[in-house]
Amino acid sequence: MINVTVINMRSLVKYIIIACILVSIVWVIKPILQKTKNIDNNKISVNFGNVSFVSCIEKTLPNIKKNSEIQKIEEDVKQTTSRGSSLRRMLGIELGMIDKIIEDGEEEEIVENTPKIEQASTEVTTSQIEENNITPKYNGEYGTVKVKNESDKEITADILTPNISLENNKDVIIFHTHTCESYTPTEKFNYEMTGTYRTTDLNYTVAKVGTELENQLKSYGFNVTHDQTYHDYPQYTGSYGRSLTTVKNILASQPDTQVVIDLHRDAVGSKPEYAPCVQIGDETAAQLMFVIGTDGGGLQHLNWQDNLKYAVKVQQKANELYPGLFRPIIVRNSRYNQHLTKAATIIEVGATGNTMEQCLVSMKYLARVLNEVNK
Repeated sequence: MINVTVINMRSLVKYIIIACILVSIVWVIKPILQKTKNIDNNKISVNFGNVSFVSCIEKTLPNIKKNSEIQKIEEDVKQTTSRGSSLRRMLGIELGMIDKIIEDGEEEEIVENTPKIEQASTEVTTSQIEENNITPKYNGEYGTVKVKNESDKEITADILTPNISLENNKDVIIFHTHTCESYTPTEKFNYEMTGTYRTTDLNYTVAKVGTELENQLKSYGFNVTHDQTYHDYPQYTGSYGRSLTTVKNILASQPDTQVVIDLHRDAVGSKPEYAPCVQIGDETAAQLMFVIGTDGGGLQHLNWQDNLKYAVKVQQKANELYPGLFRPIIVRNSRYNQHLTKAATIIEVGATGNTMEQCLVSMKYLARVLNEVNK
C-alpha cells in the first residue's frame, strides 16, 4: 500500500504572489497609520469601501476638518486610496495571469511514497516444511527451546534459564558482518552473483533483509540503527574485525543500546539448495537461527551467558507464537563481537536455497516476537 501526497506547485506560487501584494499594500498605508497614531484622544478608521474616509470626517466631526493635521491626513488618504486602486488593479492582473498559467499548463506534482508496514498476526497456524531442509540436531534443551552446543563450555540448565531483563529494550542496532551474503535468485529478485551466493548489490543481500526488520521494528516503536557497511568486501578475511570497529563506533554515540543483531544468511557448502522454511498461515517464511558465542576460544567475553539467556527468552516466545520459526540455538567458542553488549546475537536468516521473499516474510514475524518479548 502506498500513501500519496500531491502538492500543486502553481497554486503555491499563486498564494505567494498574493502575499507579496498584500505586503505592498501594508507598506503604502503604513505612513498614514503612523500619522493617525500621533493624534491624541482621536481614533480614526480608514475604510476603502464605498464610504470614503473624508466623508466620514465631514458628517461626524465637521469642526475637526479645520485642524491642519487632519487636513494633511486627508490628503494622504486620497493618495493612498489612489494607490490602493492601482494595487487592486495589479492584483486582478496578477491573479488573471496565474489562472491563465494553470489553465494552459499541466499541474506539477510531487509524490511522496511511504510504504505501509503490514504487521504480523498471532492468529495463525504454523508448520515446518520438510522439503530442502535438514533434520535439526541438538544436545540440550530448555523447555521448548533446543540448543546445539558446539563450544567447550558446559551449558547447564541455570545458564539456559532466561531470567534476564534489559534496562533498554527499545533501542536496536542491526548490522552485517557478511554484508554481501545473498539468496537464490527469483523473478522479482534476480541478480548476477559476484561470488557464490554473494553480491555487492545490497538490494539482494542480507542488508535488504535488515532493512525489512528495521521497518517492522520501527512500526512497533523501536529506535533502530541499521548499518549496511561492507565488512566482507573487497576482502572476506577479517570481516569480524571490521564489523567490530563499526559496532564500537555506533555504541560510542548510543552507549545505552543493549540489543545488537548481526544479521546473516546460513550456508551449507555441500548442499546449496538447503532452504529451511516454515509455513505461517498462508505465507512461507525462511527459518531463523541464533548463533551465540562464548569465551571458549580464549578471548574475554563476560556477556556470553546473558547473550544466551536473551536468545532463549526470544526463542521461547517465538515457539509460543510461531512454532518452527527458529531452528535450535547454536553455541560456539568464538565470541563474534558479542562481548560488546548484554543482548548481542547473530541471527541467521534462511540459507542459500531460500529466496528473498521468504526472508522478508520472516522479518515480519521476528519483529512481532521481539515486540512481545519487550512488553
